[in-house]
Amino acid sequence: MSESDISHRFIINDSGVRGQWTLLDASYQTVLAKHDYPLEIQSVLGEMMAASILLTATLKFEGSMTIQARGKGNVSLLSVECTHDQKLRAIARWEGDTRGLDFQGMLGQSTLAITITPQQGERYQGIVPLDRATLAECLEEYFGSSEQLRTQIKLFHGNNRAGGLLLQVLPTHSGIKIAEEKQQEEWERMTTLASTLTAEELLNLDCATVLHRLFHEEQVELYPAEPVVFECSCSRQRTADALVQVSRAELEEIIAEQGHIEVTCQFCNEQYRFDAVDVTLLFTAASPGDTSEDKTIN
Repeated sequence: MSESDISHRFIINDSGVRGQWTLLDASYQTVLAKHDYPLEIQSVLGEMMAASILLTATLKFEGSMTIQARGKGNVSLLSVECTHDQKLRAIARWEGDTRGLDFQGMLGQSTLAITITPQQGERYQGIVPLDRATLAECLEEYFGSSEQLRTQIKLFHGNNRAGGLLLQVLPTHSGIKIAEEKQQEEWERMTTLASTLTAEELLNLDCATVLHRLFHEEQVELYPAEPVVFECSCSRQRTADALVQVSRAELEEIIAEQGHIEVTCQFCNEQYRFDAVDVTLLFTAASPGDTSEDKTIN
């Protein structure tokens, strides 16, 4: 029986390889319920959500990671944000017909940006071209080129579920020392075994069963499950902080025409309404804050 909306970390002992497994159900369906996405976008967005959980689990500090693809094809934007405690949100923007298009066909010539934002410290961003056939392959290239860490990623979707498996060589500072030649042999063996994983297995079986099927001859240390939930970080205060970045005259003009300002969060469709009194108060004690929210002002 499968588990869902959780993530498991594991280590394959004596191999120098660590891993992460995740399966999304309600969290994935919540994202899909916010917008009427075509099936092709549902698929790639689900894979990106699963990938964000796998990658965020590799962070060793509190903060968030955003995976964002900006394309020149029918899909102009795919964006997933995940925090260190497995709270995520996602959005896609597209125009035209996406039927029958694969990953490359939807995005066209584009780049993938992975932005890491620690709560303490400076923001870091890595950018890789989306020149591979799948999202998983693009992410593997990111780790290989930017992080110098051998990484294998398997991403799947289907039946309103999405999930993934990540294998990665333990960093040299992890405290586990393995001869380079043996580490290479172990890496090749583990990734060969993981390559046999099917979508049916990952989306329908629990983590322990999946790992036993793949690595039944190995000693696998499985860590406790961590819950995954959809949670949008928007709020009335963050919306107000974004509004004060717009000129007061422009806001007052909107109110004169429409009677109020309505701001809709594009991630969760939450609406925030501001009237003339609210705008006056905003500029009386303006305190600009984070303006990264993706919202539409009406």
